[in-house]
Amino acid sequence: MSAPNARRRLNDQTAVGLLLAGPAMLGLFLFILAPFLVALALAFTNLRLGSPLPLEFVGVKQFERIFTDPDFLRALSNNLLFASTVVPLQTALALGLALLLNRGLRGTVVFRTLFFMPVVFPMSLVAVVWVLIYAPGPEGMMNGFLDLVTLGAWEPRDFLRDPMLAMPALMLLSIWQGAGFQMVILLAGLQQIPEELYEAAALDGAGRWSQFRHVTLPQLRNSLVFVVLVTSILAFRLFDQVQIMTRGGPDGATTTVIYEAVQAVFTRQQVARASAMTVVFFLLVLALTWLQRRLARQEREIG
Repeated sequence: MSAPNARRRLNDQTAVGLLLAGPAMLGLFLFILAPFLVALALAFTNLRLGSPLPLEFVGVKQFERIFTDPDFLRALSNNLLFASTVVPLQTALALGLALLLNRGLRGTVVFRTLFFMPVVFPMSLVAVVWVLIYAPGPEGMMNGFLDLVTLGAWEPRDFLRDPMLAMPALMLLSIWQGAGFQMVILLAGLQQIPEELYEAAALDGAGRWSQFRHVTLPQLRNSLVFVVLVTSILAFRLFDQVQIMTRGGPDGATTTVIYEAVQAVFTRQQVARASAMTVVFFLLVLALTWLQRRLARQEREIG
């Protein structure tokens, strides 16, 4: 093929690629990049809803305020605690369910549907149901279950109003609600692993645990990285459960960055302050996502 024809073909392929990627790039610009740029611009102002004061540029004052605000720092630490607990536990539970369903047992389709059903339900509905489950007193389902398991030794607790139990209660709900999504992704990855690899490992004398370590996990690396990335982003977006179940309480034990930003806008009309929180939160999630991908790439290169 001559050089002009090759160049023309390359240009045609580039044009087709840009055309196919155009809708996705437009969506990223409209719903991610543009809102971030607007929030970034507002974070350097003193904008308040309904304020008669003229809009002024205040520099980094809003960022200085939020990083000296104990409520924001507590919300940030709650976000980090929630994500660092939910992501590994939910991933481990989903992997266990995927391994169980991948064994081809009877009723696999039914169980897969049951495990995935909580993902389909709106979080608002799920949160309301779990408020009933966590109802205080012996009539509450969770208190009744724990009383049965401990043979009457459990004392009824008000889970959502106890500073020590409120956050774990939200974690349990989130793990239960999201494990089905991860399970489906990991199950699809398990079904793509060639059976010949297990047969070869068995011929070499590898047991089930060795096959899991040296065959299953390496072959599931891409699926696990995708699941951890998506789950991390969803964990940092914690808001619906807090708004419906605890309203940030008790004593700020369950407040999150998004909850604080929403309260700053709709309760205190501090748009610029909420924008600064949003920018910091966005950059934090972006940095953690980049770090996870970097570590996964290094592990792949070492492997």
